[in-house]
Amino acid sequence: MEHLDKEPRSHRVASDKVISLEDLVPILERARQSGKTIVQCHGVFDLLHPGHIRHFEKAKQLGDILVVTLTRDEYVNKGPGRPAFTLQLRAESVAALGSVDYVSFTQAPTAVEAIRLVKPAFYVKGTDYEDKSADLTRGIYAEEKAVKEVGGEIYFTHDITFSSTEILNKNFAIYPEQAHKYLKDFRKKYSPENIIDQLQALKDLKVLVIGDTIVDEYHYCQPLGKSPKETIVSTKFLEDEGFAGGVLACANHVSSFVGEVHLVTVLGAQDTRQEFIESQLSANVRSKFFVRPDASTNIKRRYVEPAFLTKMFQIAFLNDTELPPKLNAEICTYLENTLGDYDLVIVADYGHGFISESIKKVLCDKSPFLAINVQTNSANQGYNLVTKYPRADYISIDEPELRLAMQQRYRPIKELVEEFAAKFPGTVVTITRGHNGSMTITPENYPGTHFFEAASVSSRVVDRVGAGDAYFALSSLVAAKKADAEVIGFVGNAAGSMAVGVVCNRSSIQAVPVYKFIKALLS
Repeated sequence: MEHLDKEPRSHRVASDKVISLEDLVPILERARQSGKTIVQCHGVFDLLHPGHIRHFEKAKQLGDILVVTLTRDEYVNKGPGRPAFTLQLRAESVAALGSVDYVSFTQAPTAVEAIRLVKPAFYVKGTDYEDKSADLTRGIYAEEKAVKEVGGEIYFTHDITFSSTEILNKNFAIYPEQAHKYLKDFRKKYSPENIIDQLQALKDLKVLVIGDTIVDEYHYCQPLGKSPKETIVSTKFLEDEGFAGGVLACANHVSSFVGEVHLVTVLGAQDTRQEFIESQLSANVRSKFFVRPDASTNIKRRYVEPAFLTKMFQIAFLNDTELPPKLNAEICTYLENTLGDYDLVIVADYGHGFISESIKKVLCDKSPFLAINVQTNSANQGYNLVTKYPRADYISIDEPELRLAMQQRYRPIKELVEEFAAKFPGTVVTITRGHNGSMTITPENYPGTHFFEAASVSSRVVDRVGAGDAYFALSSLVAAKKADAEVIGFVGNAAGSMAVGVVCNRSSIQAVPVYKFIKALLS
């Protein structure tokens, strides 16, 4: 378009200023050759406020052309309901300011690529980034390096500051009423720094994670309709995708928060999938694979309509019979010699044939701190109940699993949780309840409140598969550190809320995004 080659004019309409980086680069190069100084600001700028406006004005005073690059919607990781405004609306709002000459957007999660293309003489950040060690993402270090590579320098503006997140939390209905009240009360007692400090203190934990491996497969299909000759619905295959599920997902979730993770699990000799599994594990997960000769690795193949991730059908490839005696004895010996080396043992028991009676006994006898999640699913309904464990330090199950274990279908949930916890004295118990949040009860020797209900803070549900594993994995860590019930429930809900925004286990819960999420929730 012809207007893109013209010199920037502050009175141009906002839409004229919004331009792709690809088209912007040659314009900026010509400006540099004519002696113009390029200045760049970068951010989300979700809700423009006086602090942003003065920041841009200060930046413009450093040069001739001010370019503002924005983070795309899919890379905004500031908690539920964010960004409040789409990329297009954010771009138009920034472009409407007279101090801004061009607005563009990145094709990556960070500003580094945009810096290398814009090549600013000055890259301008707010005063809150001047202490680089306070940046949770550590992104300021990569940005500074990129700026130096292109011959520029970083400049920090010092002016009044506001928090877009705090303004949105207080004045916009980002959360349902129940969640809004819950967070308002929680903020009175806990700051984001307090919770983040507790999470960062997990680094010294040595964790062993044991349980059933599950390879989740999504076979994306397009429904074609009923066959005219058969009573079946015909579908057209589109593509497939594999995910590291079950105990693999738990190990990956934990790995970003602690220094050492040891994974113990069983694979099948037939269709082992070991190469795929190893490629999906985080770098600091050390694995011990036992091989079951009479089975394949557990695979859950779901046929999924991709537009809304509607699950149409599932086929499970598993052998949930008892382990061969020789293999069972080998695993027990290994655990007896290993469990004492760890601070926390996390058991993800999906009832798919791995955790035998003798393995369970070793886990209960030898684990220094034992966290268990015993799942009821279509393959084991009514047979894999948490009550089969005589001892645990932390239990996390969902409400249907609690009701099955207690054989109480309609009893009020709070009464049921308290009665269940009484059966496990000295145990921290969390009951997850989907969109109703969670309940956590702690023993008397734990600090703070001993019974706490945490509201769900999810605003967008993409896929519920794996959310319970994320809740369990992260809440186990803070429970092992004797956090109070409020913190256990809050951290678990944050992890679960982040997990439902991801397709299956496509990515694991990572420390820095969790810190940013918590900061957004509690600002």
